[in-house]
Amino acid sequence: MTITHSVKPTEFVTRTEHDLLGDLEIPVGAYYGVHTLRAVQNFPISGTPIAHHGELVRAMVAVKASAAIANRDLGLLDPRIAGAIITACEEIRDGGLHEHFVVDVIQGGAGTSTNMNTNEVVANRALELLGHDRGDYRYVHPLEHVNLGQSTNDAYPTAVKIATITALGGLHDSLARLAAAFAAKAVEFADHIKMGRTQLQDAVPMTLGQEFGTYAVMIGEDIARLDEVALLAREINLGGTAIGTGLNSHPDYARRVCAALRSITGMELVTAEDLVEATQDVGAFVQISGTVKRAAVKLSKICNDLRLLSSGPRAGLAEIGLPAVQAGSSIMPGKVNPVVPEAVSQVAFEVIGNDIAITMAAEGGQLQLNAFEPLIAHKLLESITHLSAAVDTLATRCVPGITANVDHMRKAVDNSIGLITALNPHIGYEAATALAARALDSDRTVTELTRESGLLTREQLDMILSPNNLLRPSTRGGESV
Repeated sequence: MTITHSVKPTEFVTRTEHDLLGDLEIPVGAYYGVHTLRAVQNFPISGTPIAHHGELVRAMVAVKASAAIANRDLGLLDPRIAGAIITACEEIRDGGLHEHFVVDVIQGGAGTSTNMNTNEVVANRALELLGHDRGDYRYVHPLEHVNLGQSTNDAYPTAVKIATITALGGLHDSLARLAAAFAAKAVEFADHIKMGRTQLQDAVPMTLGQEFGTYAVMIGEDIARLDEVALLAREINLGGTAIGTGLNSHPDYARRVCAALRSITGMELVTAEDLVEATQDVGAFVQISGTVKRAAVKLSKICNDLRLLSSGPRAGLAEIGLPAVQAGSSIMPGKVNPVVPEAVSQVAFEVIGNDIAITMAAEGGQLQLNAFEPLIAHKLLESITHLSAAVDTLATRCVPGITANVDHMRKAVDNSIGLITALNPHIGYEAATALAARALDSDRTVTELTRESGLLTREQLDMILSPNNLLRPSTRGGESV
């Protein structure tokens, strides 16, 4: 059988573009240009184009639109050209032309290739809107018009911060849904008594509702920390141009472009007080990454708990059941694995590794610029978006379907040596220790041996070991307080 592929005629038709290195043939249908094609040739690194990070593409064109507005209002950019640039940026923000953002996420040049790719796509779409051919830069030029008043060194970091704020908003919403799912389970499991454990050994009783309620609280704390750290990304260096001195920009440009960007994004962005400092300082990204890592670490710990609590179903703890979402083995019939918590933990490991990469990239900065911001951007956005997706999977495919093995948990409590802790204030540590040892040696329960010992009456023992007193603070006499 012969397989044929249809070929668009424009794939073999080119236009010639020129840069300082000479001429290059660009596919006539491409919205990118010579600078983008050079970068594609130079950086065949990850195979992941910047279009993979839609938040970053939308943020880059928001910067370009803001610059066009500011330069138009300052009388530096023809209103007709500015209007075409702004419209092109709006189309891209709405999802258009993302496939033409083709440079690799890993690139040299501190983000220059991403900035050039953006300038060229916006310019060529603006040319079309004005009735000209792509590549006819006499009318709209990627650098003279789209990049007017900017440098990669202020446009790109500003866009990364906007993209980060957007991504963190998504993570906030995902975590809120997961916290709500755990909180609902806490209510459902409120009366199910079980043994708590420390260092994987029996400790004292608690309820499964308390255990799941703790997860909701933990996640809520991470939401608050992420909201706090997101505020660091609001400070931008747009208007600083190359190194923060503002060379080649209008004295009022920084104020105007920030105002325009606030209007476009709806974010409370502010211009840094010291643009030289802000251009070289990537500390905000380091702190944001660390806070995302904190959330990932705690989520993985929760998933470790879910896997332990559901272990079995016959030879493990088996206190809860996780919903079966797929067959667990190609050789063991009937086996079901905790695949969703496993996936979440793997994303957490990825986030931890990304945080190390971000740390090293931040440390590698020199003098007035950090050349490694493309890696910071890629790894930070990857961490946030992957963690958001993993959290959504946990919140929808796992937590709502968790069930409690109530009788099994109650039996474990009744047979646990850990009950002796509740008797300690009433019979003393030495007597309690002796009873615990006898219970272990004889394979009998603490309750049976305490009744036989005569140290407490049946009424006293029942009161002390009642769920009402085991699960909250109580007086020495056994009554809850």
